[in-house]
Amino acid sequence: MANKYAKWLGGALGWTFGGPIGALVGFSLGYLWDNASLQVVRPGDQPGNQTHAGDFAVSLLVLAAAMMKADGKVLKSELTYVKQFLVTQFGEAKSLELLRVLKDLLEKDIPLASVCHQIDAFMSHPQRLQLMHFLLGIANADGELHKTEWETAMHIARLLRISQKDLESLEAMYDMDTDRHYRILEIAKGATQQEIKTAYRKMAKKYHPDRLGDVGDDVLKAAREKFNQVQEAYDNLSK
Repeated sequence: MANKYAKWLGGALGWTFGGPIGALVGFSLGYLWDNASLQVVRPGDQPGNQTHAGDFAVSLLVLAAAMMKADGKVLKSELTYVKQFLVTQFGEAKSLELLRVLKDLLEKDIPLASVCHQIDAFMSHPQRLQLMHFLLGIANADGELHKTEWETAMHIARLLRISQKDLESLEAMYDMDTDRHYRILEIAKGATQQEIKTAYRKMAKKYHPDRLGDVGDDVLKAAREKFNQVQEAYDNLSK
């Protein structure tokens, strides 16, 4: 069963076979470790492969482990959030195997800088934004964003070359305060109608699901929901 699963995952992966991500997951799945070409990704390396659903999921697992350990305890609500994503994306049986990989990752030290550099080298900016959106979802799964979780999120965002404004925009999508729509569009409270319209066009282009590529139906569904929040923010501020 494990070998069969490992072969399935191997077929779903591309660039995550190599580098620090391949090493981390390869120890969990012997098939990957034995068959992968684990090459170090260095500064200046250019994307050589398209990011697929397996690459996105494995990258999420590694960063999720770092995020879940940020406040010193792994909550059931966080595990439920991750499981829900994996079940929708890969089905019940395969998600159980991925959760075993996550459990193994939670017991390891994650070399965040190396992992994030590998992701940055091969994922597009829209894909990295979506990855960050899921990580903030994990952090908010218990209804509260703890200081250590936010600090970890900021650290990961910097390593993934995601701006502070982008990070705050993503976080605002989980808030319910009255200023959230301004933060989603990355504009100041009291912005003019023209500033609101310009910001909307910029954000709509940045978060459009079509820019994500072949990352799987569930990721695209979440991207559409995120895109809808941009539309909602514009509609509310335009009134």
